[in-house]
Amino acid sequence: MTKTAWVFPGQGSQEVGMGVDLIDIPLAKRKFEIAEKILGWSVIDICQGDKETLSRTLYNQPCLYVVESILADLLAEKEGLPQLVAGHSLGEYVALYTAKVFDFESGLNLVNQRAKLMDKVGSGTMAALMKFDRAELEKVIGETPDVVIANDNSAAQVVISGLPTAVEAVIQQVKVKRAVTLNVSGAFHSPLMQPASEKFQSVLESVAFADAQIPVLSNVDPTPTKDGQALKQRLAKQITGSVRWWEIMLQFPQEDINKVVEVGPGKVLTGLIKRTCKEIELVNVSSFAKEVVSTR
Repeated sequence: MTKTAWVFPGQGSQEVGMGVDLIDIPLAKRKFEIAEKILGWSVIDICQGDKETLSRTLYNQPCLYVVESILADLLAEKEGLPQLVAGHSLGEYVALYTAKVFDFESGLNLVNQRAKLMDKVGSGTMAALMKFDRAELEKVIGETPDVVIANDNSAAQVVISGLPTAVEAVIQQVKVKRAVTLNVSGAFHSPLMQPASEKFQSVLESVAFADAQIPVLSNVDPTPTKDGQALKQRLAKQITGSVRWWEIMLQFPQEDINKVVEVGPGKVLTGLIKRTCKEIELVNVSSFAKEVVSTR
């Protein structure tokens, strides 16, 4: 029996032109119209515009949420819901929407406020590190103030986040095959995001969370649950907490998942899963017009 999980990528996976193929589909057209009323700007216009604007947190997060939510709706119409969902950072909001924890409008309002708060955080930076000695990395980070592992993506890839001087100090001390500074507006998923997190709490509290129809693996706690209040508490910690994606991937075999579908632009998550869970069938849905394309 096939047990399927859907995963949703976050900021950094965006592509100019994403979602454009959806505009003539009635379900998608309605969602784009609702989004424009909530946001005050057109998702399609931003997605068809320049790369720099689309990459900005203020626009990036709502655009990804809207496009991925529409793809999830269309896929659910075609195949029904999966047995498990998870999302990477911003993608967790799409996972919760897909699991029927909140409606499209509530999720977009949350994402819009999150994006506005995170876009204003000016201090801090992030860097992706590839192929390193984990014990050495954890030792150096433990001895260096104002820097943390923000995204634990796999055994061989992490993203560190913190003050620029602290991030650079870690890069200089740890032997890595490659280090890439990310184009972000702040030290996401670190304690430096606490001011934004505190402001976001009142927004989060205003939204009712229903129990999920299917289990969700959260970024800060990669154990499956349907409990709406538990999912809200986990989401409340997400802005300052680490994305434990490596642990989420390792959970798939524990839940007897044998097929994972990445719903959204790019193939970042299926790429990570391919190197971590070699027996799982991997599929990408980045465009409804292109149907489903296997990466295995």
